[in-house]
Parts: sequence; structure tokens; C-alpha cells
Amino acid sequence: MKYRLCPLLFLLLLPAGVLANTLDPILIDRGVDEPIRIAVVPFKTDARLEDKANIADIIGFDLARSGQFAPMEAENMLSHPHQAKNVFYRDWRVIKAAYLVIGNAQLNADGSIALNYELFDVVGGRRLDGKRYTVVASQWREAAHRMADAIYEQVTGIRGAFATKIMYVLAQNAGSPQANYRLEVADSDGEQSRTLLNSREPILSANWSPDGKRVVYVTFETGRPSIVLQDVNGPYRERLTNFQGINSSPVFSPDGKKLAMVLSKDGDPEIFVMDLATRSLRQITRHHAIDTEPSWTPDGKGIIFTSDRGGRPQIYQVELATNFLERLTFRGDYNARARLLPDGKHLVFVHRTNGVFHIAWQDLERDNLQVLTETSLDESPSLAPNGTMLIYATQHQGRGILAVVSIDGSVKYRLPSSSGDVREPAWSPYLDG
Repeated sequence: MKYRLCPLLFLLLLPAGVLANTLDPILIDRGVDEPIRIAVVPFKTDARLEDKANIADIIGFDLARSGQFAPMEAENMLSHPHQAKNVFYRDWRVIKAAYLVIGNAQLNADGSIALNYELFDVVGGRRLDGKRYTVVASQWREAAHRMADAIYEQVTGIRGAFATKIMYVLAQNAGSPQANYRLEVADSDGEQSRTLLNSREPILSANWSPDGKRVVYVTFETGRPSIVLQDVNGPYRERLTNFQGINSSPVFSPDGKKLAMVLSKDGDPEIFVMDLATRSLRQITRHHAIDTEPSWTPDGKGIIFTSDRGGRPQIYQVELATNFLERLTFRGDYNARARLLPDGKHLVFVHRTNGVFHIAWQDLERDNLQVLTETSLDESPSLAPNGTMLIYATQHQGRGILAVVSIDGSVKYRLPSSSGDVREPAWSPYLDG
């Protein structure tokens, strides 16, 4: 069953910093077999705020796209309470709701907005949680995502990741004289996108800093690839490398103090680490093969990378303190673009099966391998900060789109775009600041 929810608007060729939406409605392809039934009652909203999306709709949509919840339609609810004293558990048991969410939105005299919600366990007949937020108008959707995060964590025991961002490249007329590329940042549901960089040249390998305040990416604006560091919400922008040859695949260390990258300034493509305080470079690999696509182990003590030193692209890990090297993948003739889950024991990567590229998951201790995606030309996997979902680029009806799949493959949804090809996604860290 597919669900088309939450229509999104889009505009073309926006100047940097302008808010818009480049992604179309999310299409939910698959969820768990028995999702949790939850009733999110439309919030009682101040009449002066009725031009905004109802908080309940945003929360319900977040929970729905996790694939683990089945939010109920408002018209199927027997009552619409806004206060705990008006909650009668029998009403919700009759319609088989396992959980109930109610809330209010009030405009304060100083122009700020007071938002609050309460979560109830219908089966247990008890209040589980409740929070109050004071926000400005521009934080309306963010506050709703944070409520959804809190509800998700209360019910599942796993921290939610709805109040995060996604970054991606929107390519228009690629390969033609009219080509245009935009580096976009949007909410995790595709809403409120804005342009960080607008370029006539390709943009590649965008990644987030651990605090979510900076990004790093590759541009061709100098006529060859160079690595650029930029603030997400500020004017700072600096070109870190512009060597002859390859400058690619930059990725922050877990502490944000270093960047791993690929440089071929001395000949073969090798993995380097740059100290961001001193800009000094340390060469990590030394091999005549192609070493590329680095990522960090969660503890920052090692680097995962792709290499064809064994004859075919496979995934390796090197310990930075000892230079000890080991190969991690052996199945298939192509494995690349690997990322470790936060537990450090599971790997996601691009895996070729029968000539088709898919996203795969591997248990490094048990050597189990599971193919997570069923589409073609799947690439560029990026993990949500809670490790439960990953976003990747794929093809649909001849166009590049983004898709999200749960780490066990049970949940899947798409974020298509009718304004161009979407590629190179990167999921942000938690944005607590």
C-alpha cells in the first residue's frame, strides 16, 4: 500500500538562502506488518495561528513515515479532547488506539507561541509524558518534529530523528550548457528546503560536521575539484584544498576536529586526514591502487574506505594509531561507500548483486549480509543519527530521487522531486543547539 501525504511546494533556481521545497510528496511504500495505532488529536490552535499546518498533522506524518505507527484519521475519533481531564480511555479503547496525543497552540502577547502536548497510554490507562515549548513562528515545524521525537522515544525506547535535516544536491539539465546544481538543506520530511550553494558546476560529497553547524563538500568552480568548508547558517566559507588531481570525499571525524579526504596530489588516490586547527595533512594509505570514499569509525580511531587493491572494489578498515589494515567485505564483486552504524558492529554500503547496485547491511561479527533495497542504481547511503534508517539516492522512472529504508529493510519511503534529479544525500546529526 502507498500513501501520498503532506504536499510540498517547489520553486526553480532560487538564490542562496531562500526557503522553498524541492521535494514532492513523500510516498510511503512499506511499513511494518502491525504498526502501532496512535491517535493524534488535532491541536486546539489559537485562531491567529490557523494559517499554519496543524501540529497534529506534522506529528502524525512523522510517526507514519517511521513505518512503525498507524496514525488514525481525525474523523474516526469519537472525541477531540485538548486537556487531560477530558480524556476518557474507553473512547480510545473502542477504536483500538494504543496511544493518544493531545495538545494546544497559543499565541502569547509578546508574539511568541506556547505549544504543549500530552501522551497517554490507552491500554494502561495512564499519562506517559507531556512537554511545553515556547517558540517563535519560524520554529513551528521544528517544535512539532521535536514533539514527534519525544513521542517516538517514549513508545519505542529509541531516540527520534525527525527534528534533523537532510542535505542533497539538486541537478537540473545536467550534462547540458544549461546545467545548474544546488546544494539544498531541508527538514527530514523534505519541507522548508533552502539553498546553501547555487553553481553551474557539479557539487559532490557533501557531509555534515558532528554539531550540524558546518558542511563540507566538493565543487568544480575553479576548473578542478576542490574541497570547501562552509557554515550552514553563516557567511563563513573557505576552500581547504585545490591540489592538482583529485580532491574528494571529505568527511568529518566524530569530534569535528579533523577531515578524512582523498587526494591524488602525489600520484595515486590516497586517504589523507587534515587537522582543521593547523590545516596539516597526514597520509593514511600508501598503495598503487585506488583508495577512496573514507568514513570514520564511531570512536574516531579508525577509517573505513573503499579500495580496489584486491582487484575489485571492496571495503577495508585501517587503525590510525597502528596502521593495521583489514578487509571487511568478501561477498560480491563490488562493495563501496561504507558507513558504520553507531554500534560499530554493523556496516551499510553499496553492494552489487547480479550486475545491479543495491544498499546492503552486514553484521561484522556474524558476517550476515542483507540487501535492503530493491530498486536499481542505489547509491550514496547516509545514516540517520539514531541508526534506525538510512537515506540513499536511486532512480525512478528515469529520474534521480531520494529514498529512505529502515536498517532491517521493513520500512521504505521515497522523496521524489519534479524539479530535477536529486542525488548525494546526507542525513544530519542531532541538532540540539
